[in-house]
Amino acid sequence: MPLRIGLVSITFRKLSPAEIIALVKQTRLTGIEWGGDIHVPHGDIKRAEEVGRMTREAGLTISAYGSYYDGKEGLSFGPVLDSAVALGAPLIRVWAGKKGSAAAGADDWSRVIDGTRKNAGAAAAAGLQIAFEFHANTLTDTPESCVRLLQGINHPAVRAYWQPPVGAAPADCLAGLKSVLPWLSRVHAFHWENGQRLPLANGTMGWAPYLNILRQSGMDGYVSLEFVRDDSPQAFLEDAGTLADWLAGGGNDARIAEKISGK
Repeated sequence: MPLRIGLVSITFRKLSPAEIIALVKQTRLTGIEWGGDIHVPHGDIKRAEEVGRMTREAGLTISAYGSYYDGKEGLSFGPVLDSAVALGAPLIRVWAGKKGSAAAGADDWSRVIDGTRKNAGAAAAAGLQIAFEFHANTLTDTPESCVRLLQGINHPAVRAYWQPPVGAAPADCLAGLKSVLPWLSRVHAFHWENGQRLPLANGTMGWAPYLNILRQSGMDGYVSLEFVRDDSPQAFLEDAGTLADWLAGGGNDARIAEKISGK
């Protein structure tokens, strides 16, 4: 199945689900990853059912439930899973703790590994997967630590997200992407330079080889826009057009990727 494209709803935290759906319908994007902090709060089953119904009635798919579950002691995974099921999401995004891999001790690793195995079992029983966000200040803050964690958990229902680390060189990003490919299920797309959000089109030289690798890998998942200039709907519409063109081959990304690799 070809790569699919969508939006991460927390890109527009100030907009309602209905407004976000209307925006996405103006584009060629096909899915929405609904956030668990604002749009579909953990444990609010009625809201999850309502947003899931609205999304499907609009002809869109639910790519994931973007929870902010981080395994903190005393925090239950149950309401997160219940909301994801009610929403109709196939996958739950989670965080690998809240401590960077360099600072984490053996207890931190064990807590995330053991807790994730338990949660993965519950998710799998409900027909869902869980996936770690590739994020700073967590145990997936480097490609090496992400692979270590996934290998340590070793559960078929546990997958990974990827996004280019802000400030990293494209070659380093590409190497990191390749290392997590065996577990990869979702990708978040944006383009930043020096901490500033820029048009996605400005990132063609970076994203071209990323998308080429994703195509070659056969990844069956979504590439979803996250963060746009000034949280602007117009900027989103422009970035959505860029992403759709890239995935359709309109951006000649395969040709650019070959040029970068020297072929």
